[in-house]
Amino acid sequence: MKDRIVLVTGGIGDIGTAICHEFIKNDAKAIAADHIDQEKAAVWQASQKQQGFDIGYVQVDVTDFQNCKKMAETVEKQWGPVDILVNAAGTINDASFRKMTPKQWTQVVHTDLDSMFNVTKQFIESMIQRHYGRIINISSVSAQKGQFGQTNYASAKSGIYGFTKSLALETAKYGITVNSISPGFVESKMVMSIPEEVREKIIASIPVGRLAKPEEIAWAILFLASENSAFITGSNLAINGGIHLY
Repeated sequence: MKDRIVLVTGGIGDIGTAICHEFIKNDAKAIAADHIDQEKAAVWQASQKQQGFDIGYVQVDVTDFQNCKKMAETVEKQWGPVDILVNAAGTINDASFRKMTPKQWTQVVHTDLDSMFNVTKQFIESMIQRHYGRIINISSVSAQKGQFGQTNYASAKSGIYGFTKSLALETAKYGITVNSISPGFVESKMVMSIPEEVREKIIASIPVGRLAKPEEIAWAILFLASENSAFITGSNLAINGGIHLY
């Protein structure tokens, strides 16, 4: 991992931050791409630096292709060509299908699925030219088993599997691997904001009896991004504590 340049979309979230930390621990240069403005990002970067993690930051709207293009140009100019891309940006906007609005549907699909194209497109040619690349896309257990109130989210995250497998086939001969992971319930701000009684029911349904730690998701990504994982491509790694077995 030494001196590899890693770009993590959704990089300031709990999982994104943990991913950046693990890559830095392994001597890579991590860059978080997210939607917050530069002023807020500077505060976040300062807090990370106090913990010993010097993380780069670039602002991006993953739903906008041209904005992603500008982001990629900034990254290459400031840090160099990206070796490892982690597509971790995502959002939820839950409602039962009968009550779901077109806005709720498109917001989630644009952020969780369209971003796969908008971001990855900006870096694939450089990876092909250099005959090296690692692309890891974050899906979800909801895409594998379905989830009440998440037809938008499950649909978008399911699309990541087809994207991953197809791109893996197209790029394997260039030394590029493309894989996905499917986390279950993770100990994050989003999950911890769920009412305690509901959260307890969720935990009770997980065979290992707890939520995942963000670091456990990051370790899996680090594994798929390593030099030793060059023979793994087009695969999905489920990290759900046994809540869904297939």
